[in-house]
Amino acid sequence: MTMAARQLDVDATTVGRRIRRLERSLGGQTLFAQGRDGHILTESGRRLLLRAEAIERETDAILGGGDQPSGEEIRGRLRISTSEGFGSWLIAFHIGAFATAHPHLSIDLAANTGFLDPSRREADVAILLARPQRGPLIAKKLTDYRLRVYASRSYVAEHAAIQSSADLAGHRMIGYIPDLLYSPELNYLDEVGPGIEAQLRSSTINAQHRLIAAGAGIGVLPCFIGDSDPDLVRLLPDIVITRSFWLVTHQDNRHLPRNAAFVEWLSALVQRQRVQLLGELG
Repeated sequence: MTMAARQLDVDATTVGRRIRRLERSLGGQTLFAQGRDGHILTESGRRLLLRAEAIERETDAILGGGDQPSGEEIRGRLRISTSEGFGSWLIAFHIGAFATAHPHLSIDLAANTGFLDPSRREADVAILLARPQRGPLIAKKLTDYRLRVYASRSYVAEHAAIQSSADLAGHRMIGYIPDLLYSPELNYLDEVGPGIEAQLRSSTINAQHRLIAAGAGIGVLPCFIGDSDPDLVRLLPDIVITRSFWLVTHQDNRHLPRNAAFVEWLSALVQRQRVQLLGELG
């Protein structure tokens, strides 16, 4: 309720009063149930939302003079949920151009350790690390990306050459905190070598990057992060870890102009950034 009030630029009591007024005007239907995580749509609320979104699509089409409004005519708020690394190192670096092309669109970029759930309409578009197995969702593979082992140049200069994963036993490894992993796809140290564990751990990939860059140890980073830092070097060229990003939207929202415009833009972006995502150095 508080977040809704902030987006509408009113106070939370006004939002509650308007909801109750709407429920009374619909013959006393209950549109929201109070849950542990806040207000959750009831079945009546979901049916009404579908009708409201259909009206929004038709309105956008009318204002745009067709089924595909131009950039200046796409309006509303777009909320994007993505992993911290992809959001801060790729999307955030480029999304200014998308915002410029759609000046009437407000954009929320939720790039953190965890994902908002598009099936519960917490986000319009989510970029996940695995294809969701349930829910009223449309999912398609966005792109593969690769991860490699990195250390700082200063660290490499101060230590003996590392020829194999067995040599890592004498070094401090940097990685995730196991019981704070927000996706099992982030558990990849076993793919570097059997029994390898991190002694210096963080819940965020950006903190891990900082630790590696500061010479605190050796760690695994996505190539689009590690190769972007000139102070880092790759180790163990034979060790290449591959993961994927999945583009996910609620099945009822996939045709909303703002969603469709972002999906089209993001798909083009990852094609342009393919070399960085896959770590294909020339």
